[in-house]
Amino acid sequence: MIDFEVRARDGFARIGRFSTPHGVVETPALLPVVHPDPRHQSILPSEIAGKFGLPAIITSSYIAWRSPPLKERGEREGIHRLLGFSGPVFTDSGAFQQHAYGHVEVTPGEILNFQGRIGSDIAAVLDVFGEPDASATEARRAVELTIERARVAREQRTGLLAVPVQGGLFPELRWKSADAASGFGDVLAIGGVVPLLEQYRFADLARVLLAARPALAPERAVHLFGTGHPITFAFAALFGVDLFDSAAYHKFARRGSLLFPEGTLALEDVREPFCGCRLCEECSLTSIAGLPPTEREVAIARHNLWMCATEVRRVRQAIRAGALWELVERRASGHPALLAGLRAAVKGSSVFLPVEPDSRPSFREVTETSRSRPAVARFQERLTRWRSSKGLFQMCPRVPLTPHYLGEIPARGPNGEELQWEVLTPAGPVPLELSEVYPVGVWVGPDEFERPPKDLRASATVRENPVLNAPAHSQRVADWTRRQISALLAWQYPGHSLPLDESGLRGIRSRSTGRLRELAYRNQPAFRVGNDGLPRPTWIGAGLLHQAVQPPRLRVIVRDDAVPFVREGRSLFSRFAGAADPEIVPGASVLLVDREDRLLAVGRAELAAHEIGRLTRGAAVVVTAHARNPVPGAEMTRDRAALAEP
Repeated sequence: MIDFEVRARDGFARIGRFSTPHGVVETPALLPVVHPDPRHQSILPSEIAGKFGLPAIITSSYIAWRSPPLKERGEREGIHRLLGFSGPVFTDSGAFQQHAYGHVEVTPGEILNFQGRIGSDIAAVLDVFGEPDASATEARRAVELTIERARVAREQRTGLLAVPVQGGLFPELRWKSADAASGFGDVLAIGGVVPLLEQYRFADLARVLLAARPALAPERAVHLFGTGHPITFAFAALFGVDLFDSAAYHKFARRGSLLFPEGTLALEDVREPFCGCRLCEECSLTSIAGLPPTEREVAIARHNLWMCATEVRRVRQAIRAGALWELVERRASGHPALLAGLRAAVKGSSVFLPVEPDSRPSFREVTETSRSRPAVARFQERLTRWRSSKGLFQMCPRVPLTPHYLGEIPARGPNGEELQWEVLTPAGPVPLELSEVYPVGVWVGPDEFERPPKDLRASATVRENPVLNAPAHSQRVADWTRRQISALLAWQYPGHSLPLDESGLRGIRSRSTGRLRELAYRNQPAFRVGNDGLPRPTWIGAGLLHQAVQPPRLRVIVRDDAVPFVREGRSLFSRFAGAADPEIVPGASVLLVDREDRLLAVGRAELAAHEIGRLTRGAAVVVTAHARNPVPGAEMTRDRAALAEP
């Protein structure tokens, strides 16, 4: 059984790791395709590991099986010695040859047993390749035969097993195949898509992935067969693909084509030595053209593989930074077909919502699809619910929610009634109180650079006096602060009964910026407000939420054997987690409780609700506060106490 661990994430995309008999695979990982006979390989496997820093590879067990010398040596020495490679080796089973040539001579049992005899770290089931344009009857047959072969293979193999997911372009069959594969496989390999990739049918590929994704078990690694071009890596990672295999680096080299993350360029069209990769510094692109044919092919293959390896690292960085959607949009601008795929992806935003992070550090608008990202779709859906109980809104200029400006905006009408104000944002009209909440609060787009913002001009009284010391403005500021607190808590913790009267929560603003940074309860910090505009509970706030929100809301139950550790501030590991609120998403603040609903700690969810308890390794919730360390950084509250609102 695979021991997949999630270490960082951005939606479905995961920085993860799992163990094999020949080492750990860190994902997203590029598995260069190598020929089982090194004499047919432009770059030796040993060089792939040493020079390119790629610790795992994939090869065809079927090609080795049908070549008597390779078969005999593989069975005698093992696949690792045959290839001259000491790291993890994934073997394919011959399904691609079935697609290319119409048949294979080996049976599913024979090729599976052969993969075991040669010591494959991850063996693949010989599936039935479902052609993308196959009929429903043909696609259904491919799925049923593949499921049956996977069931038999699981009974026969104790090591890691890759089970392909078939189904053609039929969403219900893709879902069925993915669901069945999740019960048998350690690696779930999306198959039957090579023609889509070769024909640049990225919109169809997106629909295939959207159909399969909800049924893929979160505790398994996901592989997408044929993702060889670096332009596709970020797009595939968006759907949670952990493993890419690339034969493109040497296939394109044979054609004299150079791979880049932005697309492909024929060597004959290169006029400038513009590539600054390490390999091209040794031999520039303009110099490669003058090499003998064999040397030229090897040089191009090395450049291509370096581009592939670098792009995977760039994808990993984007995942860690919470910026994968931005990277995908930049890549989509490189080819209309990929943009069509991205459009299809955002149309399926609902598939992403269970794992869409609570917030991200920033939101940069890159292309036309930026305003349709899952983060925006969720924000607008929640905003519709939030506004349903409000009256009519009036439009006002978008301003920072600081005393400098809030004192200029009347919070109440002449009869004491609350005035509802909204501001125009890239996501549409938003109530003023929520205009600093993710994603609109951290949104950076072209609109703000095309014309000066229409801000209110603060009066001379406010400009010349310290924040909150202008008598004419203090009551308005106090009213707006209470309204902002109420709105933020209702937004983040709907249905709560937190104390919001005069004796309850009050706002504390930053001395330097005037922005709301903390909610205090009885002069103790209860919630921190970050740059995403969302209130995160301290231990004191967790206690208030525990009383104000009924179970199972916001809660993750801790198994008895982990209760003492969590109470001391240790992270809750997934295997020690019980039931969880089904609405928990990564990054959300959660209450850790025992089976009697006694509060143990408060923390940040690392996994989505449906993932908690299913992964056998890694943290489900990182504890941020507990009884013995109730308020990390509590001294900040004392320093800003003078800014507390009345």
